[in-house]
Amino acid sequence: MNLAQTFDHGMGLSSIPKVSPVVFVVDEDITVRETLELLIRSEGWQPQTFQSAREFLTQPRPLVPSCLILDLALPDLNGLESQKKIALERAEMPVIFISGCGDIPTTVRAMKAGAVDFLVKPFGNDVLLRAIREGLARSRVAMDREVELRDLRYCYVSLTPRERQVIALVVSGLLNKQVGAELGISEITVKAHRGQVMQKMKANSLADLVRMAARLQHARQAVHLA
Repeated sequence: MNLAQTFDHGMGLSSIPKVSPVVFVVDEDITVRETLELLIRSEGWQPQTFQSAREFLTQPRPLVPSCLILDLALPDLNGLESQKKIALERAEMPVIFISGCGDIPTTVRAMKAGAVDFLVKPFGNDVLLRAIREGLARSRVAMDREVELRDLRYCYVSLTPRERQVIALVVSGLLNKQVGAELGISEITVKAHRGQVMQKMKANSLADLVRMAARLQHARQAVHLA
């Protein structure tokens, strides 16, 4: 296990700012955009509206919980194509589809690709608001996980090179004596390094340490696969 590559340099502790969630709307129809903007604002959320998916994708990623209301029929990219592109560039962004006409195959494709809901116009405000709340809840969970991962990376980057060697061997299942033999150091020294690792990683047990290492490794692999 090569944990030395599992963190982003310069990425430290982070937290989600205490500001209102953002609800994005992408729809070619200005009347729809204006209507949804008023509805979203009335709930205390921040609306941001766009005429096209490409225009939306040029905006910086929000640092607060957010979701996207996406029209299926757009002038540049259709809704499903936009969903694929958004999934690549903003995997954590929950999507709510709205459409003037829905068909079962399209709905199924959208939902299988991770959409929160697929609403056919006309729909009630309560239905849309319920979908938005679910989308924002998903976004909060995703952002919390990201903050936890950044905290974990920050802890890992504080380890010395020797401590990283020790953690890699310990989580692979080797005993202190075996780790010492592998690294050419005494068992007592291994115990000392292991204690430092547990403290710096804020791990309460070996099981915690194993889970942390697995999460870092998974995150690194996900970056390489993207």
